[in-house]
Amino acid sequence: MAGAAGSGGASSSAVADWSLVFWTLCSVILPVLITLWCSFQRSRRQVLIRDIFRKSKHDWHYTDLFGQPSYCCVCAQHILQGAFCTGCGLRVSEGCLKKADQLFLCKEIMMRSDGGAHSSMPHHWIRGNVPLCCCCMICKQQCGTQPKLCDYRCVWCQYTVHDECMMDCLKTEECTFGEFRDLIIPPYYMSTINQMRKDKRTNYEKVVPYCRKHWMPVIILANTRSGNNMGETLLGEFKILLNPVQGQERYIPQVAILPLGTGNDLSNTLGWGAGYAGEVPVEQILRNVMEADGIKLDRWKVQVTNKGYYNLRKPKVFTMNNYFSIGPDALMALNFHAHREKTPSLFSSRIINKAVYFFYGTKDCLVQECKDLNKKVELELDGERIELPNLEGIIVLNIGYWGGGCRLWEGMGDEPYPLARHDDGLLEVVGVHGSFHCAQIQVKLANPVRLGQAHTVRLILKSSKMPMQVDGEPWAQGPCTVTITHKTHALMLYHSGEQTDDDASSVSEQDHIREQTDEDV
Repeated sequence: MAGAAGSGGASSSAVADWSLVFWTLCSVILPVLITLWCSFQRSRRQVLIRDIFRKSKHDWHYTDLFGQPSYCCVCAQHILQGAFCTGCGLRVSEGCLKKADQLFLCKEIMMRSDGGAHSSMPHHWIRGNVPLCCCCMICKQQCGTQPKLCDYRCVWCQYTVHDECMMDCLKTEECTFGEFRDLIIPPYYMSTINQMRKDKRTNYEKVVPYCRKHWMPVIILANTRSGNNMGETLLGEFKILLNPVQGQERYIPQVAILPLGTGNDLSNTLGWGAGYAGEVPVEQILRNVMEADGIKLDRWKVQVTNKGYYNLRKPKVFTMNNYFSIGPDALMALNFHAHREKTPSLFSSRIINKAVYFFYGTKDCLVQECKDLNKKVELELDGERIELPNLEGIIVLNIGYWGGGCRLWEGMGDEPYPLARHDDGLLEVVGVHGSFHCAQIQVKLANPVRLGQAHTVRLILKSSKMPMQVDGEPWAQGPCTVTITHKTHALMLYHSGEQTDDDASSVSEQDHIREQTDEDV
């Protein structure tokens, strides 16, 4: 009996052990299976969403959290996440994407017209999710104040109307394209131009829309990786206000700049500020563009010819708008560029970008990788050989600003140097003693070594490999000859409303530039 009892106790103990093992495995495996199932469902859902996005005529973008209270345009339910169209502004929940494609048309880039200069189109109304603080075009009261899908917005003129103010006549009324009509390319214009090309006609000026004298369509180009990756978001906002295609047909465009990155020296030179972080609405940006003055900007050809009798490679040719340099600032740009290519997700803000630049600048102060540059290069200005002092870097400037907001050529202003200009066909050439000297110049504790001005600059790298950069695009270069010559002019827009402290001293200069431009025109 005792043996039987012992056998029963051992058997129950084994059962208990197996039960423990079973439940332990369940507690481990079950969460893993649930996680795998959820991951599979998520990836499947993402594939389906991407397929819908690819086939849709809307320019859908998915978001985990809308920036303002939003309602699905199909089911009218409040949504926190879902998709929005950067063309027309529709917002939908994930489950209503297919229905939204079937029920709602997006902004038409091109539509048929009668081919005349006076073609028109009705309003294109979209219900709900109107912009904050907008007013009804009928009663002038605020729209979108109710916690539901309500009120209408025209995707072209941006007019808003209350549900109760919407009348049958408004649904067929001709759209005027609103405040930015002088900047928008209307769909019927694109259709007419396309037909004229097929017919091999070139009298495009006969179909200028609205019969307006000051029609000046804008083209929006953006570096989506610049700054804190705001470019894609801004492109979406501009698509809502303009024709998503926004191209130009015949005339050379005048260019305005919206500064997103860390340098923004050309933007500073042209009065558009040192940086943009979303503090100014895109509507105000377009108003600033309409009010801006046209000026000229010198553009330069930079030709880099490698040394060697048996070198069969063609010379590298760049177009320079801002500056060319060899030395420590090019080295910092090269190191920054290399690390951003490896881990682009880390470079998501100006603060991080500037911190990385500071790190490499500090490192170069200790290592001095570019020392004895004057022994490695020869410099010619308009064919005249320049004797170089002990330097680590040479910078060739076309514009007034350098290094994220420093007026390099004028320096501290303790010597009577004329202001640098960007339309006189002259380049300013300066030297720096190293990274620490660059930092001193930027905080106005030192001046650069001014080497001279010239119409043509030639730099001969005799030996070793040195970092070079043109307008922030760096590379490592072996022995070569660099020749910089004038190429052409670009038509730019100068905004007098944005000025830094240093700009106050150059107001007269810009007035002089505008006077000369007016005379040239």
